[in-house]
Amino acid sequence: MGPHPAVAAIRLAVRRVLHDLLTEHHRAPAAVPHALSHEPPPLVLVACSGGADSMALASALAFEAPKLGVRAGGVTVDHGLQPGSDLRAAEVVQRLRELGLDPVDSVAVTVGRAGGPEAAARDARYAALDTVAERHGAAAVLLGHTRDDQAETVLLGLARGSGIRSLSGMAAVSGADGRYRRPFLGLDRQTARKACMVQSLPVWDDPHNADPAYTRSRLRHEGLPALEKALGKGVIEALARTARLSRDDADALDSWAAQAETTVRDAAGLLECAKLYALPPAVRRRVLRRAVVAAGAPAGSLFARHIEEVDRLITGWRGQGAINLPGKVVARRQGGRLVIRQG
Repeated sequence: MGPHPAVAAIRLAVRRVLHDLLTEHHRAPAAVPHALSHEPPPLVLVACSGGADSMALASALAFEAPKLGVRAGGVTVDHGLQPGSDLRAAEVVQRLRELGLDPVDSVAVTVGRAGGPEAAARDARYAALDTVAERHGAAAVLLGHTRDDQAETVLLGLARGSGIRSLSGMAAVSGADGRYRRPFLGLDRQTARKACMVQSLPVWDDPHNADPAYTRSRLRHEGLPALEKALGKGVIEALARTARLSRDDADALDSWAAQAETTVRDAAGLLECAKLYALPPAVRRRVLRRAVVAAGAPAGSLFARHIEEVDRLITGWRGQGAINLPGKVVARRQGGRLVIRQG
């Protein structure tokens, strides 16, 4: 008798990611003993909060990694936002070790305020995960984001009005050198919880996930249920599908913009306004964004309204003055050229 369907689903998702990693790192076939190969076995870490999604991911990694000749470890991040968070982090470390993961790290971080509490916690968390991954030389860090998380991300992007890239949600592979992998983007949250239940894995439900003070929590408990009531079941799957399709489109437009950028500069490397004007708006705005970021504007502080203002120097030129952008970058039109530089 095979494993429960939920357990089989999470294991298959992790197995596929591990196979991809082995292929990318030009590993010897799994059947070949490491003693006969020339490369050390890669290390894959799971980021685990102790919640159902990440505990299910940790259990699947612990099961699949040894079969493929991959070392498996874990890391939990203590955000210090709730009383007793250090004790819960210690419990997660113990659970990961009981699954057979090694090494297992716990990292305490200080959460700032930039961008709001959710964004600040996320920034602190990823910084900690990057540090641990680099210290151990990990090939990848697995994250437990599910299809439900993807649907929420798409809706949040839609609410911000940030364009197609925002609607593309979370990538299955992201970070420096593809460090972060999300095996569960095709699985729903209930599958992960069911997998924990049938394996008798204890899980911790973060009270912040039910706190209406947080935007994502309100969306999860009020927004999405309202949409399903109004539109019927299948909203989450449709939103996740929207993310996949939007990502394909956004990637294609980004590639087009990268190629177009080389054709709209003069011999001195300045952007020619007439050539920019001839580009489709979606491509032109991407070229402008690339140029602004290259001049020193922080990508995370650069919003659609900034690029729209720069775009008006091309499409609505009336002799207007320079545009001040994040990072002390200034964009101005001079002699039919667009000059973008700091200061």
